Amino acid sequence: MLTRRFAMILGVAFLLIGILGFVPPLLTHPAHGGHTEPLRVNAFEGYLLGLFHVNVLHTLVHVLFGILGITMARSFDSARNYARIVAVGYGLLTIMGLVPALNTVFGLIPIHGHDVWLHAVIAAAAAYFGFAASDRAEVVTAPGV
Repeated sequence: MLTRRFAMILGVAFLLIGILGFVPPLLTHPAHGGHTEPLRVNAFEGYLLGLFHVNVLHTLVHVLFGILGITMARSFDSARNYARIVAVGYGLLTIMGLVPALNTVFGLIPIHGHDVWLHAVIAAAAAYFGFAASDRAEVVTAPGV
């Protein structure tokens, strides 16, 4: 139950954050001009809640992971797979966010600044639910096994 709940909560959180990324008043532009490398995609670009650099592609990734989490929370196996996908994906994003040449995903999606620590926290939590947590009550076994 915990892994399924994790997938659902993370999915809903991603979806809500994705929706917020499409609300222009929540996107601010810092006085210092933002990140030094320009983005190729400027639609809905800004700092969500003044902290997280986003653009339309970044926001769509949040929506995608949100829908994926909500959909995959229906069973233990799919929820565990979702957690594994998030753990690996966001682990890679954390590392990419630390590398100046990669922290805008080739000029398309900003993943620097506060995103780095947030991606690391999400990856660690997802790794626990994807690889370490055991939801014994959810695992259905054949009789006599």
